[in-house]
Amino acid sequence: MKLITLYLPEPYIEALDQLVNERFYPNRAEAIRVAIRDLIKSEVWRRKNLVKEASS
Repeated sequence: MKLITLYLPEPYIEALDQLVNERFYPNRAEAIRVAIRDLIKSEVWRRKNLVKEASS
């Protein structure tokens, strides 16, 4: 894995901390990794569907 620096608005950090405190995720980094993974999956899926629709 590579390290990146990320600036987030305070409300995002508070929400991340709430998820960690409620034990949905072990730490902020894991919560952010899951969010990015899900975003990438949904965008790839959406784009594949757009390509299918355009070729139909």
